[in-house]
Amino acid sequence: MKKIRFGIVGTGTIAHRFARAIRNTRGAELAAVASRTKEGAEAFSREFEIPLSFTGYESMAQSDRIDAAYIAVPHSGHITCSMLMMNHGKHVLCEKPMAVNAREAEMMFECAGKNNVLLTEAMWARLVPGTVKMLELVSQGVLGDILGVEGKFCYTMDEDEMDHHVFKPENGGGSLLDVGCYGLNFASWYLGDEIEHISAEADFYNGTDCHTCVLLKYKSGAIADISSATLLRKPNEGYIYGTKGYARLGRFYAPQELILNTGGGEECIQAPYAGNGFEEQIEHFCECIGQGLRESPVITHAHTLGIITLTDRIREIISLKYPQDDIR
Repeated sequence: MKKIRFGIVGTGTIAHRFARAIRNTRGAELAAVASRTKEGAEAFSREFEIPLSFTGYESMAQSDRIDAAYIAVPHSGHITCSMLMMNHGKHVLCEKPMAVNAREAEMMFECAGKNNVLLTEAMWARLVPGTVKMLELVSQGVLGDILGVEGKFCYTMDEDEMDHHVFKPENGGGSLLDVGCYGLNFASWYLGDEIEHISAEADFYNGTDCHTCVLLKYKSGAIADISSATLLRKPNEGYIYGTKGYARLGRFYAPQELILNTGGGEECIQAPYAGNGFEEQIEHFCECIGQGLRESPVITHAHTLGIITLTDRIREIISLKYPQDDIR
């Protein structure tokens, strides 16, 4: 299969992780990088030995030397950069959350359809071996009927990082969009999307939610307990509770170790990443392109839109609004 030539949009931490991962894949190669500044693009290009570097994103979008773009800019730039690339015929793998709100997501999917390209949210955690294995065990009934899940993704920034885009409303900042989306995805994987009631509370810093706790009650009777934070550290673990037992997962949304307890003691199942965790999503994206798909069968448009719509509803409950919400 012909390797998919990727261009990276942005040169931050997540772009570095993607660049390291793509070296370990069979179906992709890193052909270009684009940054707002010439210095940023050239430095990234030198670090990862990338053939092409672009100042600004338009010039990379126009290049015929890439097939796909990985969008790694702050949340507020996802829609603009993704649509720019898609309007020039490029497939797009866009960092999570794919959009700031559901209206943006709908526009992006419409743009993908118009240009006949693949657009996928980079929810890498859904494709790692640990998640795949845990879903398999649940489908086999190992834990019985699932009645609850818990997931906490909470970290704290250092004092010299308080100017980070996660604390800026105009960038779609806050813990809910930054890391709470992992917990909401986690809940949906094991409990579905038939939510009957939503409860939420949040604390704020600079107009962004720095600590949010969400309870989701499902029509099945199951309850999900999800929390996120940018100024509070909690154990980054999760649980899946069933009628026959429970599973404890370190790094709950993308586990490499599954600890099952079904009444006969603990069983530990190892499920390591291929590399840093991004390799599986890159391979999956390339396979979709190779098969001529315009939607991932695993990370579907409906699923992505459903989670973004859920974050919209939670933001309404906790009174968190972004400038993008007023744009029509």
